[in-house]
Amino acid sequence: MTQPLWRPSPSRDAALSRFADRVGLAHDALHGFSIEQPEAFWSAVWDFCGVVGDKGGPPHIENGDKMPGAAFFPRASLNFAENLLARAPDEALVFWGEDKARMRWSRAELTDHVAGLRQRLINAGVGPGDRVAGMVPNMPQTLAAMLAAASIGAVWSSCSPDFGVQGVLDRFGQIEPKAFIVCDGYYYGGKTIDVGDKAEAIARALPTLNACAVINYIGAAEALAARLPGGATWDAAAATPNGGLEFTRLPFSHPLYILYSSGTTGAPKCIVHSAGGVLLQHLKEHQLHCDVRPGDRMFYFSTCGWMMWNWLVSGLASGATLLLFDGSPTHPTANVLFDYADAEGMTHFGTSAKYIDALKKQGLRPRDTHSLATVRMIASTGSPLVPESFDYVYENIKSDVHLASVSGGTDICSCFVIGNPLLPVWRGEIQGPGLGLAVDVVNEAGEPIRSGKGELVCRQPFPAMPIGFWNDPDGLKYRGAYFERFDNIWHHGDFAEWTEHGGIIIHGRSDATLNPGGVRIGTAEIYRQVEQLPEVKESIVIGQDWDNDVRVVLFVVLRDGLTLDETLRASIKRRIREGASPRHVPAVIVQVPDIPRTKSGKITEIAVRDIISGREVKNKEALANPEALDHFRALPELTA
Repeated sequence: MTQPLWRPSPSRDAALSRFADRVGLAHDALHGFSIEQPEAFWSAVWDFCGVVGDKGGPPHIENGDKMPGAAFFPRASLNFAENLLARAPDEALVFWGEDKARMRWSRAELTDHVAGLRQRLINAGVGPGDRVAGMVPNMPQTLAAMLAAASIGAVWSSCSPDFGVQGVLDRFGQIEPKAFIVCDGYYYGGKTIDVGDKAEAIARALPTLNACAVINYIGAAEALAARLPGGATWDAAAATPNGGLEFTRLPFSHPLYILYSSGTTGAPKCIVHSAGGVLLQHLKEHQLHCDVRPGDRMFYFSTCGWMMWNWLVSGLASGATLLLFDGSPTHPTANVLFDYADAEGMTHFGTSAKYIDALKKQGLRPRDTHSLATVRMIASTGSPLVPESFDYVYENIKSDVHLASVSGGTDICSCFVIGNPLLPVWRGEIQGPGLGLAVDVVNEAGEPIRSGKGELVCRQPFPAMPIGFWNDPDGLKYRGAYFERFDNIWHHGDFAEWTEHGGIIIHGRSDATLNPGGVRIGTAEIYRQVEQLPEVKESIVIGQDWDNDVRVVLFVVLRDGLTLDETLRASIKRRIREGASPRHVPAVIVQVPDIPRTKSGKITEIAVRDIISGREVKNKEALANPEALDHFRALPELTA
């Protein structure tokens, strides 16, 4: 492709330009500066983004050559909640719960809820470092609960209410929370789902709980609160008399969040993130990479079990109003999120690559039905955004918009590679590495490669590295997860490639990379071809050990009423051969009715690979639809 899909206006007054001026550099020299002089860079980010707290004296990085082991702002003190509430706009948030609920909270209302619940938590014995857990929808009370915990210095951890009992206990049981915030139910696809029995079973299985607060969403909070140990309704808890909202300032590295790995290969890993690291990284990403400005209105479709919720709510610290949504993104119609964008003047529209692909398959053209005049940026993550989906956005949603495919994950609660408001958008490419992140692509020996596919790594420490894993006192699990493959280098587990424009293409997870005949193939390369076919709704591809080699096996979910026959098999193979290469063509293609996915919507290639290899998936509770695995057992096509 010779021309980009989008170029920023030459007159664009982006915060990134002002930051470059502040440090006295041209924009294109910023990334080099940020990794060559990391202490000066991160100090400048603190000042430019207006962190509330005491930065402390230099040096602002200690042990900067050690990964893990580096310490950022070791003499600083701050409070995460104070930073969010200090910059929150007068209208702090808007909430849509499908077509069932609407809510608006001002900054004063949000502050009142935070202050009341904070006092309730303190009365229950919650202090700095204690855990507060939430099984909650993406709604205002959830944000207030997190801020209340953070104001004390307690550690917040959440999952969505569609998790099963064991899935929740696999997570919260490890971290021993003192308080439990739960909803009485939720709405999805127009249905009302009561979680009372599940919530009671979870609460009674957590012996460390001193208090529970029940959010009234479906009208059953009072009855549920009476069944829980130390139970109260949210309204009662948030109305606890208090002397006003105070903030406990703590070290930069004090724990803020516990997030979880998907857990499909064993008990979920409890990943601990610091208040200062999350705050500084999110401020940098929001203001410099996403050009979030005071008065903007940020949206990201996410549940509270996905790190994009944590990423979204930090938008308050940049002065943005949060646009929260809970439920199905296609209820009551597939246009509901675009309705939301127009109704609320959305400036930043965040979603997943799968959502964009689903819109494309439905043939929706929001640009014909919606204004979207205020939308300046569309962000996509969760899986690689294929080139055809870039085309779809610019042709069918909005032509003048900054489309940013981003990639990072739960491991860093942020992004390694991300958008840039001052650079063009090229078809199929992530624009580049995040500032302050020494991202590279290396071969099997850990040597940098400028062309071809390899492992995505980060060569230098950064503030958003986890503090560690919970219940991993010697750090063995932490080091094993990221630093075992390459010494003193973060190995992220993505299969990636630099582009001629300095961008990045992610080809899928490297632990799911296919290796037929010793040639490494990214799964995303196959998905891109297969899912362009109108007959195919979705697909998943794995490598199966076969005849002393690995063969590629493709599973497809077809449109209703279609059956995989030899004609369609041939069509799929032809598409892959012509669009990718003969090496990408699967040896076997099988039709299945459903594909297993995690709670955050990601397909689980490793779980399918384990099932067809005769290995049981260790933690089915991590899956949103574990019954889908049954379709992959003892398939005759895989044993012939």
